Amino acid sequence: MFNLTDDQRAIVDGVSAVCRSFSDEYWSACEDEARFPAEFHKVMADGGWLGITMPEEYGGAGLGIKEAALIMHTVASHGGGMAATSSIHMNMFGPHPMVVHGTPEQKDRWIPRLITGEDQVCFGVTEPDAGLDTTSIKTFARKVDGGYLVSGRKMWISTAQVASKILLLARTSNKPSDGQGKATAGMSLFYTDLDRSKIEVRAIPKHGRAAVDSNALFIDDLFIPDEDLIGEEGRGFYYLLDGLNPERVLISVEAIGIGQDALRRAVKYAGERVVFGRPIGMNQGIQHPLAECWINLEAALLMAERAVDLYDAGQPCAAEANSAKLLGSRAGYQACHQAVLTLGGMGYSKEYQIERLMREVLVTRIGPITDQMILNFIGEKVLDLPKSY
Repeated sequence: MFNLTDDQRAIVDGVSAVCRSFSDEYWSACEDEARFPAEFHKVMADGGWLGITMPEEYGGAGLGIKEAALIMHTVASHGGGMAATSSIHMNMFGPHPMVVHGTPEQKDRWIPRLITGEDQVCFGVTEPDAGLDTTSIKTFARKVDGGYLVSGRKMWISTAQVASKILLLARTSNKPSDGQGKATAGMSLFYTDLDRSKIEVRAIPKHGRAAVDSNALFIDDLFIPDEDLIGEEGRGFYYLLDGLNPERVLISVEAIGIGQDALRRAVKYAGERVVFGRPIGMNQGIQHPLAECWINLEAALLMAERAVDLYDAGQPCAAEANSAKLLGSRAGYQACHQAVLTLGGMGYSKEYQIERLMREVLVTRIGPITDQMILNFIGEKVLDLPKSY
């Protein structure tokens, strides 16, 4: 990031020092063993980094999304890839609806334990048949004495294998079938215990980021007490909107950081690898694609910085946040792809780490929103074109 204050530079330096203490071998072992990076998570929690955006009265630092973005960009650029960022990502944006809409009692009960790492939380929104169409979720919370009974399914839920809490979106009234009511109404947001006697957590084998689990959740009559409802019943979808723009920016800077890490590794290799009596980095066929990756990464980072500056200033930033996500994920993926090609066969090997970075950065092209949905948003909301879907 650019235009940093001394305090912001201190954040970057502090997080960099933490990241340098975890080697490539550590991240490779987490990947090979499909093991959550608990040691990294603990050090970040012990250093207070997990509470960077949390209110000071609950033990946090009370800083903005720019500081959170600095942390995530720094973590991503030091070799841990999405395994490192995903292990702490939820702390950076996920609890925001709770911070804004929770009661003082709820925040006093929940936030300090998140900051210290005593609790880990997963984000229960996506469903098998809904995808990006959140208004079509079917998980239902039926009102009973003292709370709600919840049943349904959730899909692609990260860290559910290690989480003790879940931020859960469920319907508390049916979606209007006549098209007369708002489809976004009738959903409620809960922050509650992940009770494994009522929630089956089934890991999903996947292409990359094996160190941080992704899961299908099968929820069967989970009881959630009234005091775990965030805000008003039926307003959950709107509460989630408070965290969407920050999440897009954080995903963007994570992808950019991974791309910069891959680019750094590729440039080093290109300067050292000698073929036909000269370093391969002397060849424009190697130089120019790497130079273009640098340009794209820097341009994406500028858009991300623009988005966080607007957000922290309380100004609208949806166009910039979505644009940053599209540009960042594309630039990060392209840099990883070009790094593999620069190293050739060695780029395909695990020894140089780049194949892992490429597999992990790919997820930023898919979630939490696709390029196509971002372009739909820009077309409709920025260019004022007719809605296309």
